[in-house]
Amino acid sequence: MSFNILDTLKSLFSDEIVSKAAYTLAENETSISKAISGIVPTILGGIAAKASSSDHSAGTILQLARFAAGSGILSNLTDAFDGHTNTLSNGWEILKTIFSDKLNSVTSAIANHSNIQESSSASLMSMIAPATLSVIGQHAQQTNLDAEGLTNWLASQKSDIINAIPGGLGSSLTGLLGLSSIRRPVQSQPSSVLNGDERSSDESANGMKFLLPLFLGILAVILLIYFFKGCKEGVKDGSAYQDTTGVVSKDATAIAAPVSIKVKLPNGVELDAYKGGIEDQLVTFLMTDYAKLGEDSLKNIWFDFDNLNFKLNSAEITPESQHQIDNIAAILKAFPKSKIKIGGYTDKTGNEELNRKLSGERASAVKTALEKATVGAQVTAAEGYGSDFAKYAADAPESDRVKDRRVSVSVRI
Repeated sequence: MSFNILDTLKSLFSDEIVSKAAYTLAENETSISKAISGIVPTILGGIAAKASSSDHSAGTILQLARFAAGSGILSNLTDAFDGHTNTLSNGWEILKTIFSDKLNSVTSAIANHSNIQESSSASLMSMIAPATLSVIGQHAQQTNLDAEGLTNWLASQKSDIINAIPGGLGSSLTGLLGLSSIRRPVQSQPSSVLNGDERSSDESANGMKFLLPLFLGILAVILLIYFFKGCKEGVKDGSAYQDTTGVVSKDATAIAAPVSIKVKLPNGVELDAYKGGIEDQLVTFLMTDYAKLGEDSLKNIWFDFDNLNFKLNSAEITPESQHQIDNIAAILKAFPKSKIKIGGYTDKTGNEELNRKLSGERASAVKTALEKATVGAQVTAAEGYGSDFAKYAADAPESDRVKDRRVSVSVRI
């Protein structure tokens, strides 16, 4: 049976999520459900239209979708509907890139159709966009789609997308989003043809040939911030954690059926790692023009160790953790101009003074290990934050508190 992305996306938004969104936005659940039914095909249609607009757009969307697929957002989808300012603002920036100057019109159309406030429509769209990209990314990975294959697949969904837009929205949004122009990509042409009169009418009309790479680069940076965002010098959900007795170990529920991959570095070295693990994410990030973010933004982007363990009540790294330490050292050697900071974090349980002390000692232990691997000059600092940036209360379920316990690295300039 062929994969239908609309059915998959619709199945994500359970009654629980609808209820949470309605509570967060102070809207009626029936109206929120109606809004979601319009937003899902609308965002998907916008992505499909963007992918078909140029080869560069398709490639960038594929890369961003892969980021989303590896972020784990689908396993914690309810967290995306908590109304946090950072989540909404970053999601909105993503939507602005997809819909450009049409975004306000799209938002208004959704609001009018579902009888909710425009602000609620904007928030819902900001919450749903990353999940949509994640589903696209998962399908692309499972079927080994390249940029052209992704565009063809999205184009094959065109009629389903248009038909899924509810009555009253379809006629206005189809033209507004350019859904009727979704097409399969033109096959590669010799450079002599591309440089002549055979260029696409879109490229000639818009005059965006030289601005498009910069525009898409900004999109990549925005999505990276979204998926690796913490709080101030904060943390993101991850799989390595410090428990209340002082041992860092892997969360068996956070890393389900890890997929082994080879992470190739610019110097030709290949690392044995896991898909979506710290090596995979860190190398992908270092390949971007991250310096343009600036120091303040970089402080909010953290990558969690997922195979780092310490002996009980100590900062002594266990022997089996050395593999990941070696991998991080190899990455720094492959990116000699890069620098990182190491942070240690705990949940809110236990004595805060002891938590801060142990988290600092463990961050320093990782720094020392990297110094022994001859990349110490690229480690700017190591700091323990204790529970300063923990999201969950001390009496929260373990499945929540585990997300607050980790050792992470942050890229710096």
